[in-house]
Amino acid sequence: MLLPFPLAEFEPTELELGRKLFAGETDFLKGVVAMDGLPPADRLEVCFAGRSNVGKSSLINALTGRKGLARASNTPGRTQEINFFTLGDERYLVDLPGYGFANAPVKVVEKWQRLLKSYLAGRQNLRRAFVLIDARHGIKAVDEEILSLLDTTAVTFQAVLTKADKVKAVDRERVLTQVREALSKHPAAFPEIVLTSSEKGDGIDTLRTIIATLA
Repeated sequence: MLLPFPLAEFEPTELELGRKLFAGETDFLKGVVAMDGLPPADRLEVCFAGRSNVGKSSLINALTGRKGLARASNTPGRTQEINFFTLGDERYLVDLPGYGFANAPVKVVEKWQRLLKSYLAGRQNLRRAFVLIDARHGIKAVDEEILSLLDTTAVTFQAVLTKADKVKAVDRERVLTQVREALSKHPAAFPEIVLTSSEKGDGIDTLRTIIATLA
């Protein structure tokens, strides 16, 4: 029986498309603190969302093969703006501010949460939101708020489990079951999961290919 929300898989010829795309130039474009600072919506865009300290910056660095491209930190809530990266001439990668717990004043947190929600609801060239979920913990209540928000927009989201190398096989299956059950309640959820480890490189080729093959 086919599992709901199976792990995404590609043929070698398809994986080559992802490799070629990410073999090109990737550069930091700008950090945005208000909607009027967004770059022109003139190319395909994917974004990475997730609760604070889930590993968004580390995943972007792993995808692009550039260790210091996105600033990673052990301090939750360090990314307080929407960071845009150019991927070749036809795509943007977007690192969104972490949601949930953040080591910042309440008013600052509220401001960037509003920015996050405005962006997700109003960016017409956004093709997919990758929602990062810590493979050790699964989907939490704080994630559900963003998933529900994405249900109300025209944006398809795909669950990407991070830090998979830090989970034993038996625990991973338990978490995958929990994630699948939670995703089944969200109509905007893309019906495949990506299991990744930025440290070990697991799932990075798969995620590159998903981005490369979006139309």
